[in-house]
Amino acid sequence: MTAALHAARRELEDAGLRGSFLVRDLDTGDELGIDTETEWPIASLVKVPLAVATLERVARGELDPATPITVAPGGLSTPGPTGTAKFRYPATLALDDLLYLCLAISDNGAADALFELTAPAAVTAELRRLGYDGFVVRHLMHDLSETPVEWLEPDRKHLAHTLAIAGATADRGHSLPQLDISQANTASARAFVDLLHGLWRPTRIEPGAAARVRNIMADNLIRQRLAPDFSSDASRWSSKTGTLLNLRHEAGVVEHADGQVLAVAAFTESRVSAAVQPGAEAIMAKVARIIHNELRIRPY
Repeated sequence: MTAALHAARRELEDAGLRGSFLVRDLDTGDELGIDTETEWPIASLVKVPLAVATLERVARGELDPATPITVAPGGLSTPGPTGTAKFRYPATLALDDLLYLCLAISDNGAADALFELTAPAAVTAELRRLGYDGFVVRHLMHDLSETPVEWLEPDRKHLAHTLAIAGATADRGHSLPQLDISQANTASARAFVDLLHGLWRPTRIEPGAAARVRNIMADNLIRQRLAPDFSSDASRWSSKTGTLLNLRHEAGVVEHADGQVLAVAAFTESRVSAAVQPGAEAIMAKVARIIHNELRIRPY
């Protein structure tokens, strides 16, 4: 293991985090990572394979991107959910606009409207058809809003995180189904980097579908996690985040002005019982950047 990976592991341990990270050069295939094969509940990261499956069906003529779809109001008042999940009245939007809301602002209502067209099992099957076997999609986004954090008063949210930390088993099961890898939507850091590789260098994914996903991920409005360390005048960061209780994930691609393009997947789990952890966000980015810099300076 390189000194960089030792340093990355120390940063995670000191911050009370456990994680899987993988960075890959999309042109050379060189890569470097930590615990890259570990399966994780992926929370809102599932919206990327959902978008791929939807757009593959569009490419085959099975779905029309202009189709108007009426989305029921989510009516949620808890902090966190965005878009139609907070709407108070039904809204009618085109399928392609739902894709934008789903990826760019992580709208769970938009994602579930797309899942009505391509069910979770069908998304898994579509990814397997394309050769991406590392994903299992089992449930809707609505299921992620049925956790203890929604049942507790704001000043007691930390108790939901305590349960999330304490409820894990040695074999990555959990007392909360959304965090149990046998029941949740799951993937590994490697599976996600493989999918990003296929989106930025499409050989199996339909090129138009891949381009649409890339364009929306570039418009991601959730920028507090890895974006501060990967966005600059000399680089473009396109990504999707995923958050659920003590899980904080992000996966994306940084395109450098000198032409190097690297995919980055960062999956983390906190041992700290707090709902708001800006320090964890910063350490995630720092660890991802340590690994990225090692690969960028000294390819393997």
